[in-house]
Amino acid sequence: MTVMLVTGAAGFIGSHLCDALIERGHRVIAFDNLSMGRMENLSQCLDHPSFSFHQADVVDSDTVNSIGAEAELIVHLAAYKIPRYGKAIDTLRINTHGIFNVLDLAAKTGAKVVAASTSDVYGKNPDLPFSEESDSLFGPSTVPRWSYAVSKLLDEHLALAYQEAYGFPVTLARLFGSYGPRHHLSWWGGPQSVFINAIIKGEPVEIHGDGLQTRSFCYVSDTVDGLLRMIENHNANGEIFNIGSVQEISIRDLAFLIKKISKTRGDMKLQYVPYETFGKYEDVRRRIPSIEKARQMLDFEPRVTLDEGLRQTIEWQREQIQ
Repeated sequence: MTVMLVTGAAGFIGSHLCDALIERGHRVIAFDNLSMGRMENLSQCLDHPSFSFHQADVVDSDTVNSIGAEAELIVHLAAYKIPRYGKAIDTLRINTHGIFNVLDLAAKTGAKVVAASTSDVYGKNPDLPFSEESDSLFGPSTVPRWSYAVSKLLDEHLALAYQEAYGFPVTLARLFGSYGPRHHLSWWGGPQSVFINAIIKGEPVEIHGDGLQTRSFCYVSDTVDGLLRMIENHNANGEIFNIGSVQEISIRDLAFLIKKISKTRGDMKLQYVPYETFGKYEDVRRRIPSIEKARQMLDFEPRVTLDEGLRQTIEWQREQIQ
């Protein structure tokens, strides 16, 4: 049994990971401030003798050190996402202070750190698919959208620098478009959650920009499988891995696919929202990973098709909004 600290544990990915770690026989110390996570997400773990939950903020260094003192491995998932509607200061503060506190703890205890980064670190790089060695290409600092990408890239540099300075192992996961049951029912959870909600309710589907921008979406069980392989494989230490699906789809086609799978009546109305409504905002035109490194080193392979993953997600989301 390994004692594991999971930050952001009550969130979408964190709660699924906690379930999997408990099933594998580990002791899990869950850490979340519940600003975006929900206790309901942890319902399968709460009564387990190897699970404990602490409502606390990862930017509080004293609390991180106190709660995580026993941890032999830390999975750092707590983060603040793209400031689409403002609050770039929160994105920068939470992501930066959070990783500092986690790494300072690991420097004292020697715990391995597996930290979640993001596909956003590739920015506007036009050379696809992205490999872990691809360049990062961001827009100007006057566009707040890039604060998330910059903060997570700083997280990566800090983690690798701490590994070099203090000798504990780190592994970094660049996650691509995770979705599934328990995702947040807002843009925080991704376009699919907002689209499903609108289609089930018969409301217009809000498309940002022209809808021709493309993404890849990875079902949560595959995301968690990738994280588990990074946790359990010593060869992953010191490495960065893309974790995601290589199936590319436009945001507009995603809406039509959800409409088809949901089998709802009536026509779907698309409501196009110009980026200008968000102030200075830039989007990424295409985003698709190469997962060859994860395939070769971790034997990672996404198993759930987009159609099947969306079917399960729609079924779960229907129950949430009834």
